[in-house]
Amino acid sequence: MNYYIVIPAHNEEEFISLTLESLVSQTLLPKKVVIVNDNSTDRTAEIVLAFAKENPFITLVEKKSSAIHLPGSKVIQAFQTGYETLDDDYDVIVKLDADLIFPNNYFETITKHFNSDPTIGMVGGFCYIEKNGDWVLENLTDKDHIRGALKAYRKATFEQIGGLKPQMGWDTVDELLCKFYNWKIVTDASLHVKHLKPTGANYNKTARYKQGEAFYTLGYGFWITSIASAKLSFMKKKPLLFFDYIKGFLKAKSEKKPLMVTAEQAKFIRQYRLKKMKEKLF
Repeated sequence: MNYYIVIPAHNEEEFISLTLESLVSQTLLPKKVVIVNDNSTDRTAEIVLAFAKENPFITLVEKKSSAIHLPGSKVIQAFQTGYETLDDDYDVIVKLDADLIFPNNYFETITKHFNSDPTIGMVGGFCYIEKNGDWVLENLTDKDHIRGALKAYRKATFEQIGGLKPQMGWDTVDELLCKFYNWKIVTDASLHVKHLKPTGANYNKTARYKQGEAFYTLGYGFWITSIASAKLSFMKKKPLLFFDYIKGFLKAKSEKKPLMVTAEQAKFIRQYRLKKMKEKLF
């Protein structure tokens, strides 16, 4: 089973060598790794080229984009730039962040999952962050969600969900569309991945409203958005973010922002979300 990896990278000189080191040490090597150097002003490109010299399956692609770090859009546009350089001789396509350390058996294990059941569409491990010298689970999401930092898709699934959407919420809508098309999502708790730079470390003020906008464009509706916003702000230990999220939702609604999904998909998503919420309550 061939897997290709695309890594968007912006000023990642501190960590990217650790990520690439863990990829070239995999028990099952990737067929291709494309690093998209997105407007970096540091030594990111130089480090990648040094790895590419030793490992011919690694390539560097240059992309120019604005320096503002907005969640979702910039990273997926960079992913798309890298994806477009690849042929389609792959079984699994992977989108990674440039600040991860994988256990050596990570991709061999991921591949085994895909091989075990043709209806599995996505597979992932879990991100751990360093706290006071210990590696602890990065507790931002449910155990059945795969973090945006390490997505792996079966080719047919990736094509059916229409690839990745270049806006915030891309790493939620992909899984909801998987469910819509009856693909299974597998998370493997035995796969501990070190996440060296915790999620959201670089986002600015505008990004706060973007989360509420994402809830709107996912087709959530007001009540589901309220519950999801309360939960997320609680998990981030920043209760006031709740108001930013609601503000972002209402702003997107008043501006009639286009949804990321069709009306039929939005209806399915609302029903699915409500079902999940009820399961947790009872």
